[in-house]
Amino acid sequence: MSARTVLSTDEALLPEAVAAVRKAGARLRERFDIDSRPGDLDDITAVLEANDAAVLELLRPALEAARPGAGWVEDELAGGALPDGEWWVTDPAEGNINHGHGMTEWSVTATLVRDNDPVVTVVYLPLTEDIYTAVRGQGAYLNGVRLHTSNKARLNAALVGTGQAKPGETAETFRQIGRTVTAMLENALVTRVSVPATMQLIQVAAGRMDVFWQHSDVRSGLVAGALLVAEAGGTVTDLAGNPWSAASRDFLAATPALHAAAVEVLAEALR
Repeated sequence: MSARTVLSTDEALLPEAVAAVRKAGARLRERFDIDSRPGDLDDITAVLEANDAAVLELLRPALEAARPGAGWVEDELAGGALPDGEWWVTDPAEGNINHGHGMTEWSVTATLVRDNDPVVTVVYLPLTEDIYTAVRGQGAYLNGVRLHTSNKARLNAALVGTGQAKPGETAETFRQIGRTVTAMLENALVTRVSVPATMQLIQVAAGRMDVFWQHSDVRSGLVAGALLVAEAGGTVTDLAGNPWSAASRDFLAATPALHAAAVEVLAEALR
């Protein structure tokens, strides 16, 4: 199959993916309660699992029908390289912990990954009905309007961010987060630490934030934002500055003029 044929096929897939994610997002919106306050870990787990199940009931069959033959990643917290070929990497409730506690930073995401690179993505914010989309090589869009990363040129003017990818990370990962957050507090204008990753990465793609990094390879939180940032003109690598793919161990996305400075600050913090 030629590159042009693949691109045409990916472009044709986007409307179907958008429709699937919108429908799934409407169900997640119906389940949202601003007064939700789960009481303990068992309560939290039950809420999160129920949200995932309710959304996947709609999302999975629609996406599988849209791209027959593409694999499905069962574990949304999994990381590392995928087998060659096409895979749907989704998060039925990206920011599920926020949704379950009555907070508003959550979304539904679906990304087609081909040979460990994201090629089509949809991120839907049901509360605002904002929809972020990208097809590799065709730009990134918010509600049909093209996105561009910021034109910041100095880190001391930058709004940067990171966050914890999942519960139960290693003690060394937590130490790395602490060291790099401290370094960015000392070098950037403002440092944000929050979850989920996708909700910060859409801000980088839109030029509202300037840098995002993460000490994790959890795919579902990164693939959508990676494609959006890259298609908005940003630079997406691992923390050492090497090209990023779903096989990478960590992650950095930045507006181009700040990327080298971010790599330097993070590397110094981790020495």
